[in-house]
Amino acid sequence: MRLILKALLVLMTIGLFSCQQQNNRVIMAEDVRSDDLGTNIVTKPIIHAFSWIIGEGVEIDRAVTFVNKDGFMQLEVAGHNRAFNPIRFEYKVEWLDENGMVIDSATNKWLLTSAPAKAPFAIKAVAPRTDAVNFRMNTRKAQG
Repeated sequence: MRLILKALLVLMTIGLFSCQQQNNRVIMAEDVRSDDLGTNIVTKPIIHAFSWIIGEGVEIDRAVTFVNKDGFMQLEVAGHNRAFNPIRFEYKVEWLDENGMVIDSATNKWLLTSAPAKAPFAIKAVAPRTDAVNFRMNTRKAQG
């Protein structure tokens, strides 16, 4: 019995500290994203039961940038909501120039969005100027 408990503890620790490769330009706030315990084969049934009661969070699957025909950088973020209820959150995209400095713009503000329950979602943004070469996106729980 002790051996099983120790093995279970080791598996839970590995699941807790294993990290998924993520795009480091998109930062999901702690209270918006899901943790990795739900994908662990040992803890998945337990986590799924808790998820049914309290829900999980939003995860980003990919973030793709490209330059459109007018020369502006465009961002498309695809993700999914693992929770059994819709999740409202805010995001802010900051466009960066070749030196890594934020390009000041009226579009650098928090925007409200919603991810439907147990469904994919997408966020799209266009840079305010053609000298944008990179981006940084932050999220936070919806205010109010």
